[in-house]
Amino acid sequence: METDVKRRILLQGSLTAGAIGVAVAAGLLAPGRVLAAWPDKAFAAKGLPEMLQELLGDSNAEESNDINIKAPDIAENGAVVPVTVSTNIAGAESISVVAINNPAPLVASYNLGEGTEGFVSTRIKMGKSGDVVAVVKAGGKLYSAKKGVKVTIGGCGG
Repeated sequence: METDVKRRILLQGSLTAGAIGVAVAAGLLAPGRVLAAWPDKAFAAKGLPEMLQELLGDSNAEESNDINIKAPDIAENGAVVPVTVSTNIAGAESISVVAINNPAPLVASYNLGEGTEGFVSTRIKMGKSGDVVAVVKAGGKLYSAKKGVKVTIGGCGG
């Protein structure tokens, strides 16, 4: 009985590896393409204007009341701060989340497909208290909103 279980596991693993190999050979899985689009300069930027320029091609973001950031006023643990960003700005192309006082302020950036609802939810790390900024790109313009979050236990090496 135990031999049958081991044989099934071996067959499943072999079939999975074979399917992945065929997909890579056919060009359906191309990890090089995904890694080539990684915005390393934006993640390395230390300031908001520089980061916005590298990531979105513009450094000017106007404040908007059409962006809603849901985050705790006080985060007991900076290693897991829940953040939800929603917007009703028409034609939203991307939503980026920035923690201003982090060593690397850009936390995440999401490209939205056409007709997609302007909504993202994630958990971020914050090294110390500061503003969480959401930047929405729509119609070639940048819009932003911010919310202050007080961190009691740091998550970025703190």
